[in-house]
Amino acid sequence: MKLLKNTVTLAVLAGLGTFGFAANAATYEIDSDHANVRFYVDHFGTTTNSGGFYGISGVLEYAPEEQKGFAGITIPMGSLETGFKPFTKHLRSADFFNVEKYPSAYFQSTDWVFDGEKVKEVKGNLTLVGQTHPVTLTATKFNCYDNPILKKRSCGGDFETTIDRTKWGINTFADNGMMKDVKIVVQIEATPKD
Repeated sequence: MKLLKNTVTLAVLAGLGTFGFAANAATYEIDSDHANVRFYVDHFGTTTNSGGFYGISGVLEYAPEEQKGFAGITIPMGSLETGFKPFTKHLRSADFFNVEKYPSAYFQSTDWVFDGEKVKEVKGNLTLVGQTHPVTLTATKFNCYDNPILKKRSCGGDFETTIDRTKWGINTFADNGMMKDVKIVVQIEATPKD
C-alpha cells in the first residue's frame, strides 16, 4: 500500500512539473475496479491471442477549459491473465514480460491533443521491461459525469494504440511468425482524491 501511495504521489508531482496548471485542474485517482490494460496479438497468422492486466493505479489530472491533462498509470505486471494458465505463465516469464524482474510497467503522459472540446490523443512514455519509449494513445471515447453511486464527478475513457514489442526487447518468436505489432486497449475511470 505504501508503494502504491508513493507511486501516485510521484505521478502527481510529475504532472505538476510538466504542465504547471494544477491550480485549475481537477485531480482524480484511478479506480482500480474500473481500469485495465488489454492486449491483442496475432498468433502465427491463425488466431488472435489476448490477455489483460488488472489492478491499475495512478492519477488523472484534467483541465478541459485549458485543454490540458495528465495521466500517470502503474500497471502491475503480475496481474496478467489470459484465461489459459500455461500461456499466462509463459508470458510472465523472461521470454516475454519478465514479471519477476520487472513487476510494474508505467505510462506517463507528456501531451494531450484535443479535437474541439473532445480528447483526441494522449501522448506519453511507456516503460515496459525496463525500457521506455514514446507511445500515442488514441481516445475512442472520453467523458466526465456525475457518478450516482459515489456522488462524485468521475472522468475516464477508452484508449487504443499499437506498439512494436521488439522496441522494448520482447523478441520471442518474432522471427518465427508471431507478429511484432501488439494492439493495446487501455480503459481507465477516475474519481476525485479524498
